Amino acid sequence: MAAMAFTGTDLQLRGDLAEAHDKAWSAIAAPGTWLDGARRVAVAAEVRLARECAHCAVIKAALSPNAVRGVHDTLGALSTAEAELVHRVVADPGRLSERWAQSVLAQGLAEGEYVEIVGIVAMVMMMDAFCRALGVPERQLPAPRDGAPTRYTPPGAKKQAAWLPIVEPEDAVEADGPMYPSPKAGYIYRALSSVPQSLRDYWALASCHYLPSEAIYQFDRSVRAISRPQTEVIAARVSGLHQCVY
Repeated sequence: MAAMAFTGTDLQLRGDLAEAHDKAWSAIAAPGTWLDGARRVAVAAEVRLARECAHCAVIKAALSPNAVRGVHDTLGALSTAEAELVHRVVADPGRLSERWAQSVLAQGLAEGEYVEIVGIVAMVMMMDAFCRALGVPERQLPAPRDGAPTRYTPPGAKKQAAWLPIVEPEDAVEADGPMYPSPKAGYIYRALSSVPQSLRDYWALASCHYLPSEAIYQFDRSVRAISRPQTEVIAARVSGLHQCVY
């Protein structure tokens, strides 16, 4: 399967990228912590629709996203709150706010569901953007797998430095499973930590596209085909284009 992941390009690609995409799509199709496989695949499908949503385009063009009224173009498989979360994270992430996040939760979405959905959105956006950059078709959505969500809640999760609860490295317990590359893991690593499996799934994919965790703080070492300074210039430009304030 991995050899077929990027059919249609003559570029030489690392084998771990194809493997990472295969594993990520398999993870999306499987039951998660709060969402079953069918709902997780529905989130992935909604991500792709959100890129073409007329209402999202109006919000993006508005001086303030709060000034726009209307409804999203949706596939109808998700609740109103779930669709709002997916569409806004896809189309206008630079202007989200804590007040907006709380309004989504107030519509009946649990905090764990919110975090898990955001993790899926980030993974699908990453993989689809990679395919578009290569000029190859986006991967066909996988068939969802049967099974029930685990509904695991880390005992150390608390709302402190973010809009939703996170697990600080010192509050992680063995039952959470591996989460952080080191005790000084930055807050970007902690963002999905209230749903540890979502954190692991995301970083297994993201590390292949950027750098392995053990190389993050080794600034004099290059582990990719381009140098570390070149990697960071590209990363900074992408962050700027996406209005990332991290």
